[in-house]
Amino acid sequence: MFKFLRENKIAAIILTFVRVYFGYAWLTAGYHKLTGGFDAAGFLKGAVANPVAGPDGIVYGWYVEFLKNIAIPNVDIFNILVPWGEFLIGLGLILGCLTTAAAFFAMFMNFSFLLAGTVSHNPTDILMAGIILVAGYNAAQFGLDRYVQPLLKKVTRKEQKTEA
Repeated sequence: MFKFLRENKIAAIILTFVRVYFGYAWLTAGYHKLTGGFDAAGFLKGAVANPVAGPDGIVYGWYVEFLKNIAIPNVDIFNILVPWGEFLIGLGLILGCLTTAAAFFAMFMNFSFLLAGTVSHNPTDILMAGIILVAGYNAAQFGLDRYVQPLLKKVTRKEQKTEA
């Protein structure tokens, strides 16, 4: 399965459709937050007031502490990071540019939402991002990474040679 995702042309075509669909969802979510006056304060306070609980109590106490002590006091930063993060993830996935980085940050944000107690479509999104991550370069073979990745490799090789 890994070989198919990473090397097969048909998989690259299928992954292009998955990537663009997934990217559109992220882009539009970020766009609506950017243009609609997004404020994470209510969501963060709600996640602290009603944390994910199991039969033995709060499941992710460390995450509740993170929200209380870092996210809520710095909500202005999160009000910028969340919408721009969603928008840029979507843009990267649609264009196939820095695709694996976009998929990684999509997973990171979806796990953050899950830890805060929001299930919604996050598990499906994590699965799609995981497939894109596993596929690696093949997921963006029909995208800008076809040109960007060789350029990045060339630039990093030059930097390594000058450091040595």
